[in-house]
Amino acid sequence: MHETKHNPAPQPAVFIDRDGTINEQMGYINHTCRFQVLPGAAEAIKRLNDASIPVVVVSNQSGLARGYFPEELLDAVHKKMTSLLAEKGAHVDGIYYCPHHPEAIEERFRAICTCRKPKPGLVYQAAEELHLDPERSYVVGDRWSDIKTAANCGARSVLVRTGYGRGDELYIGPQQEIQPDHVAEDLADAVDWILRSMQKV
Repeated sequence: MHETKHNPAPQPAVFIDRDGTINEQMGYINHTCRFQVLPGAAEAIKRLNDASIPVVVVSNQSGLARGYFPEELLDAVHKKMTSLLAEKGAHVDGIYYCPHHPEAIEERFRAICTCRKPKPGLVYQAAEELHLDPERSYVVGDRWSDIKTAANCGARSVLVRTGYGRGDELYIGPQQEIQPDHVAEDLADAVDWILRSMQKV
């Protein structure tokens, strides 16, 4: 008797912005010394790891397009992030970034792309490659572009008050039609809410 294997259903995941959400917001990270993980962020990611929830970093990195730093530096920053998370027993399942900008100095990065948040291309790319379900997922970030990214792919959104979050909440949010599903003090608070929300499903 021939048995056919069924692929498991795509998993819900947590898509997390990088700068201002995982690490201190310092403008363009143009040297590895400027990359500093926010207090409690690694521990928060570990809690998602322990719950077997995929964690994916989604980040606009137009500094590449603007010529502020080379790709080698971005790779070095992500290696440092991976190492610092590992020190706390945490990991991310994928790192996806948009290097494009319509006014890029480097021609190869000069594009009106589908991956620059709030467009959902990074989420969809990760979903396809990692077998994830955006509509059952969460997007966490400190900018309204993250909140709009979630809306554009059917995910739920969390605005954190770290990074630009507190200012965006006060000065950008009131004029926006799209509002976050939850506002959290930081990534740890966001993960608390996400885990509670997942238990209710």
